[in-house]
Amino acid sequence: MLGVGKNASPDDIKRAYRRLAIKHHPDKNPDNKAEAEAKFKQCAEAYEVLSDSEKRRRYDQFGHEGLRGMGMRDYTHMRWQDIGSVFEDIFGFGDLGDLFGMGGRRAGRRTGPARGYDLETAVDLTLNEIAKGAEKTIEFTRQDICPECTGSGSAKGTSPGKCPTCAGSGQVARGGGFFQMVSTCPQCRGSGRVITNPCKNCRGTGRLPKKRVVSVKIPAGVHEGQGIRVASEGEPGRSGGPRGDLYCYVRVKPHEFLERNGNDLIAVVPISFTQAALGATINVPSLNGTKQLKIPPSTQYGSVFRIKGQGLPDIRSRRTGDQLVQVIVETPEKLNKRQEELLREFARTESKRVSPKAQGFVEKLKKYFGNSS
Repeated sequence: MLGVGKNASPDDIKRAYRRLAIKHHPDKNPDNKAEAEAKFKQCAEAYEVLSDSEKRRRYDQFGHEGLRGMGMRDYTHMRWQDIGSVFEDIFGFGDLGDLFGMGGRRAGRRTGPARGYDLETAVDLTLNEIAKGAEKTIEFTRQDICPECTGSGSAKGTSPGKCPTCAGSGQVARGGGFFQMVSTCPQCRGSGRVITNPCKNCRGTGRLPKKRVVSVKIPAGVHEGQGIRVASEGEPGRSGGPRGDLYCYVRVKPHEFLERNGNDLIAVVPISFTQAALGATINVPSLNGTKQLKIPPSTQYGSVFRIKGQGLPDIRSRRTGDQLVQVIVETPEKLNKRQEELLREFARTESKRVSPKAQGFVEKLKKYFGNSS
């Protein structure tokens, strides 16, 4: 996404991110704002991974799968306007407000309570769990309030002082006369306060990574990619603001015999040509063990049969879908002498010509086009 190689340095990654953030900023793409916003968020997610040494190591080794449980922010549900403040607070970019064009639009200093950021993770479910609902244990890591300084970032018994750059206003003015531009203070990042004696436990950030284990109830009938919201399990808010939420996105494990189509389940079952011609009762796989299905005589290849009520429940109406069974007629690969004699006799009753032995492809073509030369 950022267009950098695996050996890219932190500065290379930072420059690439800044360049693409400007390119895909929604305000700079008014004619294609939705697509620009999506790419803008993807760039931010890529930067969060590659700028963190542990997340980068996991991503290099396992790809996206390695990011599970790493407390990734949920950029999909985040307002793009908030992304600049994410990286100001965490990565220490003092001029991101100007980069994202937010410096002049901020109303005063960012000292009031603000809601914490949402996080996302994934939960793997089987079709059986989707059919009945499940309760899953989710483990993840999130940034939490430092217990030593209670989130202030200052050493115990001390407090932040007034920012010398902006004199506590949180904003600085550049230029002069009629063209003076007011932007967020690069030193205090709009708070008006700076930490003069940082907490040794969190090194002045006020946050520490913490492992978290939660139990998530998954309702029956959920679909691939659907998010289950777990309230107040995201990152802590700023200045006493509420926590964000955790979104658990569903991934469906493949089933050995069944595929999902909406609320219906599809099974492809092989039958012999004699079963197709004469009819039979066969066993078919389902979520509730094997079910018997009656195959009528003269069944054709690809015919579909319906077993009522053997699908998945609808997450809203709770109505259960059906199971669709498609039959494929298999031709026997090997025949014994008696079987071959019977089939040749049957072929004679159909007045069908059957080769006594396999013909070569060229001979078949000659016969098809009526060319004996």
